[in-house]
Formats: sequence, C-alpha cells, structure tokens
Amino acid sequence: MSTLPPGVRLAPPRPRSPELCPVAVKFRSAEKPVRHGSGPASRALRAAGFDRAAAWLSPADRRVLWLYLLTRISLWITAHGARWLFPRGSDVREAGPVLAPFQQWDANHYLHIARDGYFPADTGPWTDSWDNREAFFPGFPMLLRAVHLIVPSWTAAGLLISLVAGAVAVLALSRIARAYVPEDTDGHRTVLFFLLSPCAVFLAVGYTEALFLAFALPAWLAAQRHRWALACTLTALATTVRVSGLFLTAAIAVLFVLSVRTRRDRRGVAWLALPALPPLAYSWYLHAHTGDWMAWKHAQERGWYREFHTPWEAWSNTWNAAFDGVHTTGYAAMFQAELVAMVVGLALVALLARHRRWPEAVYVALSLWALGTSYWYVSIPRATLLWWPLWMGLAAVSLRRPWFRTAYLCVAVPVSALVALAFLTGRWAG
Repeated sequence: MSTLPPGVRLAPPRPRSPELCPVAVKFRSAEKPVRHGSGPASRALRAAGFDRAAAWLSPADRRVLWLYLLTRISLWITAHGARWLFPRGSDVREAGPVLAPFQQWDANHYLHIARDGYFPADTGPWTDSWDNREAFFPGFPMLLRAVHLIVPSWTAAGLLISLVAGAVAVLALSRIARAYVPEDTDGHRTVLFFLLSPCAVFLAVGYTEALFLAFALPAWLAAQRHRWALACTLTALATTVRVSGLFLTAAIAVLFVLSVRTRRDRRGVAWLALPALPPLAYSWYLHAHTGDWMAWKHAQERGWYREFHTPWEAWSNTWNAAFDGVHTTGYAAMFQAELVAMVVGLALVALLARHRRWPEAVYVALSLWALGTSYWYVSIPRATLLWWPLWMGLAAVSLRRPWFRTAYLCVAVPVSALVALAFLTGRWAG
C-alpha cells in the first residue's frame, strides 16, 4: 500500500463511459456486430470529407455546375433518341450501341492514335490510304490512353475526359466573366450562352475542345492575376492539345507587356517560352519518323486542304462551295455555317480592338488567320467555342437589352439541336 504525502487526497474514481470501457465494448460486440462505415461517426466523417472537397466551390460555382450537368443530360437524351429515331438505313430493326453516336469523325482519329500510336507497323504518309493522323496533337490521345487503363471502353474514356474537362472549363469561364461583366454576378448567363451555342455538342464528345478550354481558361484567369508561371504552365498543357495554344501564348505575351510596370515585373518573361516546348517536341518526334519538321502541318494540307491561300481566295472558294450547287445540301449547309462563323469572328475582333482589349483581339485574330487562309474554311464554327470573349460579350449585350437573351436562345437552341443530331447520326459535314 502506497503512502501519500500529508494533505493529499485521492479523487473518487470516475464512472467509466460504456462507450470507452473495453468490457462494455466487448459485451456490446457480442450482442450486435458493429458495421464499419455505417455508424453516425462514419457518416459524419464522410460528410466532412465531402464538405472539405467542395469547400472551394462557391454557391455561384455550384449553380454553374448544375447548369452544366443539366445540359449534359439533355445531350445524352438527344444521343439516345438519335440512335433510335434516325438510324442509318430505313429497314433497321434494332438501335445501335449506346455509345455509338459519340464515336464519330475526329473521335476515331484520337482513338486510333491512342490505341495504335502515330505510325503503327511502320506505316505513315508514304503508304496508301493513310489517314493523316499526325495532324492531331498528342495531348488528348495520350490522356485517352491513360484513362483507358481504368475505363475499358475507348468511347466512354473519351466522354469521361470531356465531361470532367468541360466542368473545369465552365467554372473558369464563369470566374473570368465575373471580372469582365460585373452585372453577370455569378457568370451564369455567360455559361448559359456558351453551353447552348450552336456547336456545343463538341464539348460533350471525345473531341479536344473541352480539354483545351480546361487548360486555356484557367491559364487566362491566372494571367489576369499576373501569375505568369502558372499561366504559362497551363498554356503549355494547352499546346499539347491544340495548336491554338500558341495563339493563347501570344495573347498572354501581349497581356504581359501591357502589365509590366517595374523591373521586378519583367522577371516573369522567361515563362513565356514554356508553351512553345510541347509543339517543338512534337515536331521533333514527327521529324524522327518522317524526316519532316512540319509533318503535322503537311498532314492537314493533304487531308483537309489547309494549304495556304489568301484570305479573299479562301472566302471565294467557301462561298462557291456553299451556294453554287456543286456539293450536296449537307456539305453546302456546313460551308454556309463556316461563312457565318467567319463574319462573327471578324466582328468580334473589331469590337475587341474598339474596346482596346488587345490580348483577346490578338488571340481571336490569330485563330481566324489560321482558319481563314486555307483553300476553304474548315472548322470555324467549332472554333467559336474557344473564343471566350464572344460568350461574355453576348451576355453583356443581353444584360443591357433583355430581349436579346430570348432572341439568342430562340435561334441558338434549335441550331444547336440540329448540329448535335447531324453529328450524332454521322451526318456532320454532309
């Protein structure tokens, strides 16, 4: 028995809580097994984890994501209906596979690159019936191959990439819009115009637009905040996806020049060279296999008539293809859309220059120059998805003139539905 110092008393023993008592736990376990992960504590932990994961999303962000999800659902419904109501052939008795409507056109090129590489079995531009796949930059196919390790279906893997990338893109777009259009307090209207634009279907399929914007828009957001290292790193990732990343680099360079005030500000200039590295590496890779440093450009010329022509020649050739009755109605309609998109792009550049938005004007102008100096116009309507100043400008007009929102939706929604059906049924571009 221990001896205590004088004046020191032992505290009375505290009753032990049944929750902490090993004996009580033992008897409780004997009476009823405990299911791990199913108790209130586990549910609370899961809820806390979810809250932490979503903490960086503001209420405005969540509203934008909800709008994004709703438009994805509408496109999936359209795809499901398309394979039943618009099959290829009048005597079809069964609808095609669920994901078949999404695996069309360029999506097949990305699949072939991801699955087989650029030059499978020593084939290349020197072989007959070559598909000119080196025209497509490697960023999307590389990511598609990585995701396919987890998702067995190539088509589903491409859709998953676009789904996640599109969510990132609309969040960045809404945050940029809040700075450009203060009246659009949560960027909701800008995102609405963007997601219901005529070529919005290409954001939801296995194409590069969503992935490019997932890098480009956060890059522009970082550049606005003068975070040049982050902006140029994200732009470098964008250049692995599309050559349009170089146009974004030029815009960021203009913004950098306009932002420089002191010698300390000039320290970020070295980062502007970073986005050029992925295209240089890709050109080096193609040269090693073909002996041609510009193999990707020459592949575009062979496959899509993108050899250089003056802007007025390109306009004339596209006009003739649209209205001279030489092509089928499907192709003629696509060429008419190309002309409309070119006019919209030129008007956008003029407005940006008028308001002295020089970086954005440079970005859109370079895009128009690249697309408007081919034999004829190709893919300009799809390129409008990459012109984020367009959607913010339309939102700003609709806030000043309320009737414009209704007019835009009445025109854009049916056109968007028609383009989606044309793509999902394999009738895009004729």
